[in-house]
Amino acid sequence: QVQLVESGGGLVQPGGSLRLSCAASGRSFSTSAMGWFRQAPGKERENVAAFTWSGATYYADSVKGRFTTSRDNAKNTVYLQMNSLKPDDSAVYYCALKELPGQGYAYWGQGTQVTVSS
Repeated sequence: QVQLVESGGGLVQPGGSLRLSCAASGRSFSTSAMGWFRQAPGKERENVAAFTWSGATYYADSVKGRFTTSRDNAKNTVYLQMNSLKPDDSAVYYCALKELPGQGYAYWGQGTQVTVSS
């Protein structure tokens, strides 16, 4: 059974940084496409970053240049480094994993809250 567990959320001041982690069990990140999503109250879920099946990275325009995703295959963990955080970045952040090419995200973590406020 595949499980994803996010951690690293919290309260940070505008301009600050946080690093989110997503640890996987039951499937290797190194052979899967995965994504980072966020959802704020009253807003649609947004895909902010992703690793494609070829290993390339994707970033939404709203976070490009500020967020970086990376992965540690030995730990089977993916990270989202978030810098220069803004109040608009406040949301619940989720990681998700695709099972097969051409399909949607099959597995989701429980989410971690990020709040950017002074």
